[in-house]
Amino acid sequence: LISARGITETTPSFMYPYGTSSSQMVLRGVDLLLECIASGVPAPDIMWYKKGGELPAGKTKLENFNKALRISNVSEEDSGEYFCLASNKMGSIRHTISVRVKAAPYWLDEPQNLILAPGEDGRLVCRANGNPKPAIHALCFEASPPNPSREVAGDTIVFRDTQIGSSAVYQCNASNEHGYLLANAFVSVLDVPPRILAPRNQLIRVIQNNRTRLDCPFFGSPIPTLRWFKNGQGNTLDGGNYKAHENGSLEMNMARKEDQGIYTCVATNILGKAEAQVRLEVKDPTRIVRGPEDQVVKRGSMPRLHCRIKHDPTLKLTVTWLKDDAPLYIGNRMKKEDDGLTIYGVAEKDQGDYTCVASTELDKDSAKAYLTVLGKALLPALICLVTRPTERPDRPRDLELTDLAERSVRLTWIPGDDNNSPITDYIVQFEEDRFQPGMWHNHSRYPGSVNSAVLSLSPYVNYQFRVIAVNDVGSSLPSVPSERYQTNGARPEINPTGVQGAGTQKNNMEITWTPLNATQAYGPNLRYIVRWRRRDPRGSWYNETVKTPRHVVWNTPIYVPYEIKVQAENDFGRAPEPDTVIGYSGEDYPKAAPTDVRIRVLNSTAVALTWTRVHLDTIQGQLKEYRAYFWRDSSLLKNLWVSKKRQYVSFPGDRNRGIVSRLFPYSNYKLEMVVTNGRGDGPRSEVKEFPTPEGVPSSPRYLRIRQPNMESINLEWDHPEHPNGVLTGYSLRYQAFNGSKTGRTLVENFSPNQTRFTLQRTDPISRYRFFLRARTQVGEGETIVEESPALLNE
Repeated sequence: LISARGITETTPSFMYPYGTSSSQMVLRGVDLLLECIASGVPAPDIMWYKKGGELPAGKTKLENFNKALRISNVSEEDSGEYFCLASNKMGSIRHTISVRVKAAPYWLDEPQNLILAPGEDGRLVCRANGNPKPAIHALCFEASPPNPSREVAGDTIVFRDTQIGSSAVYQCNASNEHGYLLANAFVSVLDVPPRILAPRNQLIRVIQNNRTRLDCPFFGSPIPTLRWFKNGQGNTLDGGNYKAHENGSLEMNMARKEDQGIYTCVATNILGKAEAQVRLEVKDPTRIVRGPEDQVVKRGSMPRLHCRIKHDPTLKLTVTWLKDDAPLYIGNRMKKEDDGLTIYGVAEKDQGDYTCVASTELDKDSAKAYLTVLGKALLPALICLVTRPTERPDRPRDLELTDLAERSVRLTWIPGDDNNSPITDYIVQFEEDRFQPGMWHNHSRYPGSVNSAVLSLSPYVNYQFRVIAVNDVGSSLPSVPSERYQTNGARPEINPTGVQGAGTQKNNMEITWTPLNATQAYGPNLRYIVRWRRRDPRGSWYNETVKTPRHVVWNTPIYVPYEIKVQAENDFGRAPEPDTVIGYSGEDYPKAAPTDVRIRVLNSTAVALTWTRVHLDTIQGQLKEYRAYFWRDSSLLKNLWVSKKRQYVSFPGDRNRGIVSRLFPYSNYKLEMVVTNGRGDGPRSEVKEFPTPEGVPSSPRYLRIRQPNMESINLEWDHPEHPNGVLTGYSLRYQAFNGSKTGRTLVENFSPNQTRFTLQRTDPISRYRFFLRARTQVGEGETIVEESPALLNE
């Protein structure tokens, strides 16, 4: 075919590679480059595909005008057949490349150092993978004779009833034709007699009826058993008002006077015992039995504010007075006494809230009253003031910044009109223009009696401030903002909070945290240094510097613990060394199903289950629960339709028994079990079938009553919706009633097929109340109750 330009157009042909197929072998973890170079007129377009699926997501890159496909960091999942398709308007050809991914050995479970107590069981796992499958060899370097309590089970060394002196170093070697791995693990048998870590002869004082805790931290190997005794005798303290915790603490829900005494904690293991004593004293609470009262007094009078206190005489009592929530200066016009405060020649400036605070080293109590001072000339005007309307205060004005310092500034303002309701508070707010411009935040709050305050500031913030006044009616409009004030920068003083590490996929761990806000950044170019490593002191730390509060670590083993640190940094330096938190990589679905599922029928609606738990190594995550899926397969009654909807019952935690209830009687059920982690359900167990025995029926669907005349009543009913067994008949109980008077109860029994009955009335005036129940051989079921209609002439 000749084109318009006289050039011969040709179908595509491959210049490299040759033929229709080829193969490539690549090692896990390296980059794979596949190339297809084709000739043709017009120049052919190259497209890449993978047989049976999509190209690896997030790892592929097309290069050299689509002639090359690069797959970074290949894994076993990237094996398969890839083909390139070269096409132009004359036709198309394709070349298939078979990719095989081999792998040097890599750890699935690297052996970790193990510390055991005498008599304790443990296991050391050495599990690796690769392609081809690596050979694993384990060696033991020990000074003592071979340990008879040790046995090798595949890739696991199991220790049972470990004895003193059996510490050793174990070496695991995994190798194949592409490389090898070598790891050492030290198994240490620690034998330490019990030791009490708390100071001896502690004294604990507590207020009566308060919760308290006696601490007795301890250590030992094997882990000691700890018990508490009171006054050196009696039984172990646990239960009732006492609760003993595993960490050695003894908690009392409510300390009573009779709980005073000397408590002894005793820690015991096979190597000995240790003990310590704690003396508990229960004190009376501090109470203000008569506090100050609101008063309205004339200027120049001598008001007295009462404060009578009852307290434990063995505790030192301190009484302080506050005015408007600030410490009160006791001048020569005031006299502070044991049971009150007297003010001589009271003036308008003495008006305000007075608070009496009674405190000991263990507790405190307070009482408040408001003192109103009236000027002599203002008494007639008081009546007018009471009737004047009150409103929210006017906004403060004329904000001024003075005393400018590195970390503080003084803000002064002029109050607005209080509009007949005294101003109780001022709220100072700030805004900064770097992180959240235009967003106002509360900075601090001050009493309504002040109009100036020293504000604490953070480095590297361009502040402006505004003030809001508050009274009993509400809040004023914000003031006009102040001028801006820029503080100098510094290195951060705190690190991010809320650091977490959790997998979102089976091969990753997402590290997140709460970022620093504008007043915590302290400098420009805020960033975070993220560090992580496998939870092993010998492991290497990896790090990455990011600006967003999230970092994803890829290619992690399934559900292993990691140590994580996140440190804040700006252009002035780093924050202090951060704390280490523990996170976990992603979970995969459990690999094993519960086995040996056994079913025992408890009654017509419930069964008890037992099963053999799955091995923890197969859970591949955090075990959440075992689930029993069950469905009603059929009824034991012929021709009765049933719903086969699947339901499940959860059994949280690592357990091996449970109960399934709310079943339908006289039915065939099927049941299967799974174990569940954070990713989802594992494989299902073998399906088990079981029948439920007969039960009592539900009530008949309806009971209709007709009264054709004055002499008879006709009854008609339908069978129960849920027979729950073979019906053996119906029982009808009925009685006449007239107002509050009732006649004797009569009983009629019917066959299971009878659904009608006519009652000949013996009393033409009374009404009748009917109770109808179906029955099986198990017993009578639920009752349906109806009454005959009222007569027209009643």
